[in-house]
Amino acid sequence: MARKQDVIVIGGGIIGASIAWHLTRGGATVRLVAEQVGGVATPTSFAWINASWGNPEPYYRLRTRSIEEWQRLAADVADLQLSECGGLCWDLPPNELRRFASEHRNWGYDIREVSAKEAATLEPAVKTLPDLAVHARHEAAAEPVAATRALIRSALAGGMELLEGVRIIGLEATEGRMTGVRTETAFLGADRIVVAGGADTARLAATLGITIPVEAPPGLIVHSKPVPKMLNGLVIATELHVRQTQEGRIIAGSDFGGTDPGSDPDGAAKDLFDKVRAFLKGGDALEMDFHTVGYRPTPIDGFPIVGEVAGVDGLYLAVTHSGITLAPAIGRFAADEILTGEKQPLFAPYRLSRFEG
Repeated sequence: MARKQDVIVIGGGIIGASIAWHLTRGGATVRLVAEQVGGVATPTSFAWINASWGNPEPYYRLRTRSIEEWQRLAADVADLQLSECGGLCWDLPPNELRRFASEHRNWGYDIREVSAKEAATLEPAVKTLPDLAVHARHEAAAEPVAATRALIRSALAGGMELLEGVRIIGLEATEGRMTGVRTETAFLGADRIVVAGGADTARLAATLGITIPVEAPPGLIVHSKPVPKMLNGLVIATELHVRQTQEGRIIAGSDFGGTDPGSDPDGAAKDLFDKVRAFLKGGDALEMDFHTVGYRPTPIDGFPIVGEVAGVDGLYLAVTHSGITLAPAIGRFAADEILTGEKQPLFAPYRLSRFEG
């Protein structure tokens, strides 16, 4: 019988939690090492699950597969807090919006054009609606920290070990094979090391001389105090992306990733929240509770970096800016690749090797 694989997963955000959960489910011995359960980028996410415009078809296929995988996870993991609420979008000029809807319909996306009258039935709390919008029925939202914690709880129940509040100093390898990781106080050995540490992935890979071309642009998101239900789904409008969380908060960014708040984040948050209040019927009664400035790990070409690293046996990387959308698919397929050695075709465009030269 083959020896059970011993895997360390680095990263307490939703990507690390999903990989650790799937590996545990697949029979590996897993230790999840996290400075902070919930991660750094995950808690600041708008958490829109989508296959929206501007992406080539291979990336669309990965994203739509991950939407399907979210439904599977919701059935398998208690308290995942997934809301399949649909998305109403008009953040493109009308001709481009029609082109986007037509292209994605041809690819199989459940998306259709809607008039201002129909949009008003979908989102009656929005003050001003355009003559043309599109509605994607299967778009969804997750509560990112709740989903991450639910995955970790489920993995712990399945035998995973959690090392919380632990900072990894570096990765260690001997003769081209991973041996483990070094913390501030100890060495942890393992057969496989999965680095899913968001923007910190580049620092950790650099300890082995590996360059990860990733940036971490800031993004401002505002959060209201909880209010009774105002929004039915995601609203992706020009200059404002808005949704309501399961606890009743209205959250918004200038786009889903937020924008750079500049040198005065408090002032930028106030200005943004004023736009939210003006956007919604009854918005004058909204009170801002807090704002976040997240730093999203973003590979320089905008697409995920996922997979083994050539020349370093036992090292696996997973870093992407669309962590909420992609977490279930990355978790499932990364675990399959690690445990079986079989390559996932949907990951083919997203290996680190594409940056060589």
